[in-house]
Amino acid sequence: MANTYTQIYIHIVFAVQGRRCLIPRLHKEELCKYITGIVSNRGQKLIAINCEPDHVHVFVGMKPIITVSDLVRDIKAGSSGFMNEKKWIPGKFNWQEGFGAFSHSHSNIDRIVKYILNQEEHHRKKTFKEEYVEMLKEFAVEYDEKYLFQWIDDEKE
Repeated sequence: MANTYTQIYIHIVFAVQGRRCLIPRLHKEELCKYITGIVSNRGQKLIAINCEPDHVHVFVGMKPIITVSDLVRDIKAGSSGFMNEKKWIPGKFNWQEGFGAFSHSHSNIDRIVKYILNQEEHHRKKTFKEEYVEMLKEFAVEYDEKYLFQWIDDEKE
């Protein structure tokens, strides 16, 4: 788009269905590379990515040629198909419905990249649920606890 100038940075977070730890550490790098390809093929710039066993953080510089929802849909559909094709886990792999998306300023890029790349260390002190709820509160996102990700404990009830 001629004469269109933007600076849009979005931190996207989504989880494995039931928030189970199904992303094998052995294949973490391959999954991250695959998701990077999806982001790039959609005309977006991947800044940082980290795949934890039960969730993923993707930080992108977005161009206004696609919506965040469409990008996340494409990432989740493509990567779940990829994981199922690879048969990394017994049964069918699925992502949890929904996602979190948080906008950041250019001045926060380095801080967000470090945060995403340091997830393993970060989760030694805080669970994914604690992290996610903290992000929602930090960004003043209204939410209803019953509509957050389905947690493994929820399935037993």
